Formats: sequence, C-alpha cells, structure tokens
Amino acid sequence: MINYALAQKQESRQRMTSSGLNDSNTGNNVSEDKKRLLKLATYASVATASILIIAKLMAWFMTGSMSLLATLLDSTMDILASLITLFAVRIAIAPADEDHHFGHGKAEQLAVLAQSAFIGGSAIVLVLNTLDRVTGEDLVLANESTGIMVMVFSTIATLILLAIQRYVIRKTNSAAIKSDSLHYQVDLLTNIAVLAALIGSSYGYHQVDNMLALLIGGYMLFSVKRLAWESIQQLMDKALPEEELQEIERRALSVDGVLGIHDVKTRMSGSIPFIQMHLDLEPNTPLIYAHELGVQAKRAVLEYLPEADVIVHLDPEGHDHEP
Repeated sequence: MINYALAQKQESRQRMTSSGLNDSNTGNNVSEDKKRLLKLATYASVATASILIIAKLMAWFMTGSMSLLATLLDSTMDILASLITLFAVRIAIAPADEDHHFGHGKAEQLAVLAQSAFIGGSAIVLVLNTLDRVTGEDLVLANESTGIMVMVFSTIATLILLAIQRYVIRKTNSAAIKSDSLHYQVDLLTNIAVLAALIGSSYGYHQVDNMLALLIGGYMLFSVKRLAWESIQQLMDKALPEEELQEIERRALSVDGVLGIHDVKTRMSGSIPFIQMHLDLEPNTPLIYAHELGVQAKRAVLEYLPEADVIVHLDPEGHDHEP
C-alpha cells in the first residue's frame, strides 16, 4: 500500500505538470507572481508606517493631542507588526524541506498572534493614559492646523496602502497581509477620528480629543480579539468553510467513475489549503484505471483551488472504510 501510494503521487505529479497544473508540492505551489505581490505589500507597509511615525511624532510634540498620540502609538505598533509580517511572509513562501514536510505556511498565523499582542498592549496603554488625562486638568491643544495637515496626509497615505493590500489579498489570500491590512483599516478610522478631534479642539471642544482617544483604544481591543481568534483557529487546523467543502466534493464526484466520496479532511497553512479525500470506485476497477480516476478527481479540485495540496485515497465501494 505504501509503495502504491508513492507511485500514485509521483505519477500524479508528472501528469499534473504536463497538463499545466500544480500537484501536491507544498511550498513550491507559491508562484513567482504571488511571491512578488507578497513582497510588494510588506515593503509598502513598512515604508508607509515609517513615514507616518515621523510625521505623527512631530505633530504630537507640536499639538499635545491625546488622540494624535493614539494614532502615533498605533502606527508604531504597525511598523513592528509590518516587520513581523515581512519576515513571516519570507518564511511562509519558502518551499518544504526535510524538517517541514508541509511547508512553512503557519508562520503567517504566528505573525498574526504577535501582531495581536502588540496591538492589544498599545491599546491598553492608550486607554490608561487617556483616563488619567480625563480625570486631571483639561489641557488645551496647540497648533491644531499643523496636526490637521499631518492627519490629512496620513489618511491619503493609508488609503493608497490599503488599495495595494486589497489587490494583493485578492490575488494571494495571504493571512498575514489580511491581518496587516486590518491594522491599517483601524488606522484609517483613527486618522479620521483624530481629524475630528483636532477640528473640535480648534473650536474650543477640548474633551472631544480625549473621548475619541478612548473610542479608538476600545476599537483596537475589539478588532484584535477577532484577529487573534481567527489565527488560533487556523493553527488548530480548522476545516475550510462549508461552501468550499461542498464545492470540493461536487468537483470530485463530477468525474465519471467516482461513485462516492467520504472522509474529506481539510485545513489551511498560510494561504495553502490541504485536502485529503477518499473516493469510492467499482470494486473490480483495474488498478491503472482507478489511478487515472484519482488523478482526474485531483485535477478537478485543483481547478477550483490551484494552490491546494491534495491527497486522494481510493476505496472499493461497499467495503469497510476503516484502515
């Protein structure tokens, strides 16, 4: 059985390669275009965060705004998170090796957890500092016009980065880029909130700054909870969504000669789906023909999920499925 499985995998790989489709070759399924896009998104993220930190730091010194400090802290956490994402993506796209037979895709989920810790910690510090200021003296802001110009610039830069990240996510489905993009979606909201606070302060409504800083900190904590939970689920090998499972089964069963499908097991590692499935065939099907049916079923699934790592097991219909 082991020799047969190895032979099946080797021949399937040859057939898939000749037909222009990727076979189960973990890590090498990441195309050069995908690698280029992932690097583009991570480099753009680091560059944007670096520029915004310098601009916001100068504006905070000039204005003393707590809501501006909130977005400065968030940008500082963003650059740390972006650097983590940069290294995680470089690890995740590396091909499988002797020590990591299923590739390095879960480096993305580990990066997400690290990002979550940074965001959560900065949110707590922000909330505590703001509460201390709310209960103390009402400080008047200065140079609001400078702060407003910096936040307009920050909003435009963040929108450009989000557009790049959205394009990369659509093409790669990277978990690390998704989590990094969430940070900048929060940034966009905080930038708008800080603009409102600075404009309000210029008209004499100074407590608006503190109130919005508290709202930003609370939103950061709420967002990071969902982000961390999704990462933990993937690290625990959560199955693909039900609609994707149904489509996988439908495509495998569309192959003429496949009578049934059972024991479908799936998980994600980074952006690569791993799929195992058992197919029911006629008991007297010749071995070479049965193997060909397995190859066709795998090809049908790969047309739906081109980067998936698919393992097919063939069973005679009506026989006990237990090993």
